[in-house]
Amino acid sequence: MAPNAQRVPGRRWTIGVLLGVGVLINYFDRINLSVAAPQLQQEFRLSPEQLGLLFSAFFWSYSLLQVPGGIVLDRFGVTRVGRWGAFLWSMASAVTAVAGGFAGIFAARIVLGIAEAPAFPASQKATGYWFPRNERARSTAIFDSAAKFSNVIGVPLVAFAIVELGWRWGFGITAFLSLAYFVAYWAIYRDPSEDRRLTHAEHIYIVDGGATPEGVAAGGNSAMLGYLLRNRKVWGLTIGFSAYGYSFYLFLTWLPGYLEQTLHMSILKSAGYATIPWIFASLADLLIGGFLVDHLIARGRDETRVRKTVLVAGMLLGLTVFGAVATTNPVWAITWITIALTGLSAAAPVGSSIVSLIAPRGGTGTIGGIVNFTNNLMGAAAPIVTGFIVGLTHSFAGAFLVAGVVLVIGIVSYVVVLGRIEPIPEPAVTLDRSGTSAVA
Repeated sequence: MAPNAQRVPGRRWTIGVLLGVGVLINYFDRINLSVAAPQLQQEFRLSPEQLGLLFSAFFWSYSLLQVPGGIVLDRFGVTRVGRWGAFLWSMASAVTAVAGGFAGIFAARIVLGIAEAPAFPASQKATGYWFPRNERARSTAIFDSAAKFSNVIGVPLVAFAIVELGWRWGFGITAFLSLAYFVAYWAIYRDPSEDRRLTHAEHIYIVDGGATPEGVAAGGNSAMLGYLLRNRKVWGLTIGFSAYGYSFYLFLTWLPGYLEQTLHMSILKSAGYATIPWIFASLADLLIGGFLVDHLIARGRDETRVRKTVLVAGMLLGLTVFGAVATTNPVWAITWITIALTGLSAAAPVGSSIVSLIAPRGGTGTIGGIVNFTNNLMGAAAPIVTGFIVGLTHSFAGAFLVAGVVLVIGIVSYVVVLGRIEPIPEPAVTLDRSGTSAVA
């Protein structure tokens, strides 16, 4: 029998915090462009459409490498891929600081997307290895809430650097933090089976609690990809999580611009106001999508019903962003946006944790790659669609309407397509006439 959680050491939580810090710094690299956008627009005379393209550049390469990155992750492991990914994204972040115009920034953001592509699937895979099922929501919420909290401390930090020192310093600071994280990751992270600081009691607790088994996929990683692409649960999760991603990335890239254009705020004032919804989003992510979900499941509530209820309720609250369209009062606008982001953020770690909850052995990285591929296509689409709508109508109303329609599609996918949240059976492996294994 597995030891009680209160009687085992907490090495797994050290790993969880490490992953959270990585995502926090990872997202500094994403938000610095939106904070620097007014200075970039003025210096390089950029149109709203060009800004939308710059906002989306990172997501094109990041998205396209999600599935290949997930396969590589399942093949070579979290430790090796995570180390090299952290080093490369710190170098790519530094390149942005010395770019000389639209083309240079666009190219640098594409390079950054390539470097950061394995980061989120690696966190999902590592969480599956390191945490039992009854702690999966909390452990996922640690790194997922870091994505929101990055806006709380990252936006003011980058805004201050940009106003006082110029936009290049905003990118230089994030490059330094990224390099420091690479050093910390190299020193701390190992998979459970290789971590000498993990006690035998804690390892048993993790494994007996339903942690994702370590090891490669039966039949090979390419065969696993085809097997998973034919699975209904994977598509239900993929469509639902991508719908959340569209609204999330709309706020991540355009919230400062919305506050400056619609509510006529300065860079520093908009940065201050923008932290308010992200504070509540961070708390909802950690407390509702993490601790509350695990608490309800621990009390015997049906796992699928609890997770789906939070998913649907959170995404429905995301529709309240329409209230911001009906007012020009900054307080009311921020109130409506805060409610919408809080709901979306409560749903986010639940959706992300499902990756490891439904994955068969050796398939977590691949499922994570599929889900994050389509989710980050939304990261590429949302800034462009929003930029063109705002440029055409001089209003954010149409952009928020598109986000609402996408959310409704996601809710339907979670409720109807996903089904019960339980592991997908491992594929049956057969031998062909040449003796080569194949997935049936």
